[in-house]
Amino acid sequence: MTSNANNLRIIFMGTPQLAVPVLKALVEAGHNLVGVYSQPDRQSGRGKRVQQTPVKEAALELELPVFQPASLSRDESARKELADLQPDLIVVAAYGLFLPEETFSLPRLKTLNVHPSLLPRYRGPSPVSTAILNGDDETGVTIIQLDEGMDSGPIVALLTTEIGPNEACDVLTDRLFRMGSQLLVDTILGWAKADISPEPQDESKVTITSRLSREDGLIDWTDSAEFIARKIRAYHTWPGTHTTWQGKTVKIIAGKSTSSSSAELPGTVVALDDGIGVTTGDGLLILDTLQMEGRRSATASDFVQGYKDFVGSRLGL
Repeated sequence: MTSNANNLRIIFMGTPQLAVPVLKALVEAGHNLVGVYSQPDRQSGRGKRVQQTPVKEAALELELPVFQPASLSRDESARKELADLQPDLIVVAAYGLFLPEETFSLPRLKTLNVHPSLLPRYRGPSPVSTAILNGDDETGVTIIQLDEGMDSGPIVALLTTEIGPNEACDVLTDRLFRMGSQLLVDTILGWAKADISPEPQDESKVTITSRLSREDGLIDWTDSAEFIARKIRAYHTWPGTHTTWQGKTVKIIAGKSTSSSSAELPGTVVALDDGIGVTTGDGLLILDTLQMEGRRSATASDFVQGYKDFVGSRLGL
């Protein structure tokens, strides 16, 4: 194997903004990016304008060749096009499309994947949300050698970090991928020189996360205030958390828990000395930012100025 990782022919695969730091870290480290793969452009917004993926935009700015097959598993010509690039290594970070074995096993150094959890804990599509929702104190980023399973490949490198007490999912996810970009750069040379031996995951410790839907964000006011506050952070910005009031949807964008109690039924909006709260199954949730259906988000104090009958009403009915 080559002793100089910068001589490697690397293909990068990623799609959303959070994958961009990984791509840029590879370029800044002097690696030879022979191709960048991203999901196809899609229509977005009311005008249905075609929107380039963030990774594609970054790659074009870096003057890197971009490829956007709809499916590598179903498109033989796309697989051949990739093979013709003769990669030594493929790096995947939030690509979002299935890779067939023919593709991830093609490079002599195989394929490395950046995953935002401490594998084997939290395999699957929502690892960061699940860690916050479960109240974990720490999480991390794992680099694995991709195999045919879902995040099941052997561990190449791993880095742990604490979860901040008020850290929301979008902020933590971005931080984890930035950590992962540096970890990847620090790992590639040792991987290329065969100085790193991948460790199989402990199957007895595997946990699986599920794909989140909008319905997951519905608040049950009989849950504890602490759990609801974690849910707000875990589901920011997708799928978000919401409740109903007077037949309309109200998004709860930010809030925090308190151990204060109230005799009112769960879901009752109450006035507090320092703001607005909602009774729960255990404790009070202090509302910070809300958004009425079809309106802009507002602080709790501004919200109640616009909706005088909000305090004293009951949510979720």
